[in-house]
Formats: sequence, C-alpha cells, structure tokens
Amino acid sequence: MTETGLTTGDFTEEAEPYRLFAQWLEDATKSEPNDPNALALASVDADGMPDVRMVLLKGFDERGFVFYTNFESAKGEEILSSMKAAMCFHWKSLRRQVRVRGPVEQVSDAEADEYYASRPRGSRIGAWASRQSRPLESRFALEKAVAEYTAKYAIGEIPRPPHWSGFRIMPQSIEFWHDRPFRLHDRVKFTRSQDSWDKTRLYP
Repeated sequence: MTETGLTTGDFTEEAEPYRLFAQWLEDATKSEPNDPNALALASVDADGMPDVRMVLLKGFDERGFVFYTNFESAKGEEILSSMKAAMCFHWKSLRRQVRVRGPVEQVSDAEADEYYASRPRGSRIGAWASRQSRPLESRFALEKAVAEYTAKYAIGEIPRPPHWSGFRIMPQSIEFWHDRPFRLHDRVKFTRSQDSWDKTRLYP
C-alpha cells in the first residue's frame, strides 16, 4: 500500500504500457488535489533551445497522448517545426512519474471540433481572444478582446478558431518510475517495436 492507501502492486510485471498508465491516472484522480492530468510538455525552438511548460492531457488511447493548444503559440510553432515532443507526469501524492517521448501528429478536425465544443463557453471565447505567447500591452487589452468576441458570438455556437487544435504524441518510449526507499526506485521503460512493446527494467 502507498501512503495514500492505494495498492501499487508489482507494476514491473505489466506487459502493456497503456493499461498501466490508465491505472496510474485513475489512482491519481483519487489522490491529487488539483489536475491529475497535468503534465510538463517539452519541445525545442529553431535554435535547439528546449522549452517546457505545464499543459493538460485531454485524452489517450493506443494511438497516443492528446493535448490542445493555439498553434500560433510558442509551443505550437515549436512542435509544428519539429513534430516531436516529450511529456512528463509527476504525481507527488503517489510518488510516481511517467515520461513519454515520440513523434507528433495533429488530431483530426473532427476530434478538435468535438473537444472544443465540450469546453466552457468562456474558454471558447478565450481561444479567440488570446494571442497566446505574444506580447500583451496591458490586461485591459486582453479584457477588451474578450468583450469583443463575447459580443460577436453572443448568440449561437462559437466556431473553433482555425489556429486552435490538438496534438497527439505517438510514443516511441514510455517510462514508469516509482519511488522506493533509499532512492532505489523502480524504473521500467517500454520501447515501441513495430506493433509491440519491448520492456526493460532500468537502474534507478
């Protein structure tokens, strides 16, 4: 048992990473005080300088891990340039971590439309009003843009901005880390091998 009362089991025996990730994410929803789907997303700019920021996981399946963003933002432009990214989940309450690396694809328009339509109305307005990552002269300028788009879309549906969509990281590797005493942690790495996964236990 963990300090939270959740059963860890011997995760090193699991042969399929997505099933294990689903279990860990379910555990995190019971123990994390905020945003169990939060992750650190890493990309690189045109000069090879790394960037990292927190975003929210909005879906996953055997195709990969999905998040949404403004494609004109720094992360959007960096990922569109390289079509590669990495992410790290850290659940402090469980003393667990998951790292994911791989190439990236854009989600389909249908997927992006469905998720966008599920967002609160204010968040949909915000996607239009925010010129994400670019200089903002004042808070008033942002609030003015929000007011303008709120008036523009006062009636009816709010369409998805053409520059706002999702990315899917298609993992080449997924590593699971679990805290153990004396820093002798458990680490297991799954590496994609055509249509299957190779599993390797790593030194802590």
